[in-house]
Amino acid sequence: MGYGISMDVVSTADVSPGDRFAFWREVSAKLWVPYDLARERQSEAGFEARVAICEFGPVQATLMTTRPHSVRRTPRLIRQADPEVFKVSCMVSGSGMLTQDGRRAEFGTGDLVLYDTSRPYLAELRPDDSTSRMLLLRFPRALLPFPPQEVRELSAVRITGTSGIGALSSRFLLQLADQMDDLTPAETARLATLTLDVLITALADALDTQKLVPEDTRRQALTARIHAFIRDNLADPDLTPNVIAAAHHISVRYLHKLFQQEEHTVAGWIREQRLAGCRRDLAEPRLAPYTINTIARRWGFTSSAHFSQAFRARYRQSPTEFRQQIPTVHGD
Repeated sequence: MGYGISMDVVSTADVSPGDRFAFWREVSAKLWVPYDLARERQSEAGFEARVAICEFGPVQATLMTTRPHSVRRTPRLIRQADPEVFKVSCMVSGSGMLTQDGRRAEFGTGDLVLYDTSRPYLAELRPDDSTSRMLLLRFPRALLPFPPQEVRELSAVRITGTSGIGALSSRFLLQLADQMDDLTPAETARLATLTLDVLITALADALDTQKLVPEDTRRQALTARIHAFIRDNLADPDLTPNVIAAAHHISVRYLHKLFQQEEHTVAGWIREQRLAGCRRDLAEPRLAPYTINTIARRWGFTSSAHFSQAFRARYRQSPTEFRQQIPTVHGD
């Protein structure tokens, strides 16, 4: 099963119900590593699973939607195949548990957890969740710039998705999961380094070994987390450099420096993201009942005149002219 830069999807939907779990065991072994899979209980609808696969350079990203089950990585299976890779999971919805190296981590939406596939572990999705969605990132062990003995202390440790660098990294990864279906090859290539940088800085923070992370990696990861924070808060008209800097525990001056290195201004980048969001909504037939002003306010524009001026300057036509070009969408 080979995967390129483009998105691939594997699903049990076209497999007969009695063969789905065996099929999923084979898919799991080819995507990640061989496991012993088990289900604690049978549901009336049977087992279902779907995975979307995308390659971000050396990082394989898979967005998995599945019914509850458990996976066990045993010494026998490790001897059978050990590609020496780590996995980091980010829970999109649902909850689960990981046991490895004598530690047990229970994790929920937004939490990050590291798996070392070269050592035994047991991972389970909660049987009381009808389905779970999880972003799994698989990458070579050699890519982490930490001593092996330190990384070993991090397996089966929950990195919270609700505070600190873990929360900022989680926001980036949740956005990645949400956008995987729409990424272009160029965007995928650009995100390859950013995804790994975000993982490295999140793990370094959990290990308290930030000094081992190269400055460029820390800077790029911070910029990626700031971008994710801005996208999450575009609807807030009070989104300012002061707010952004405070959320990331940096000075406003350093925030501006980060954007200058990318040849942007903070305000300009926010405006570009808001305009792009408005343009997508104006082109969406399902949003035709909403007025242009309503859509502009949803993306943080408080002045209709300012929005119209900014839209025309960016796209060389007014919002009304743009909307009138879209089939089944009518202007205000």
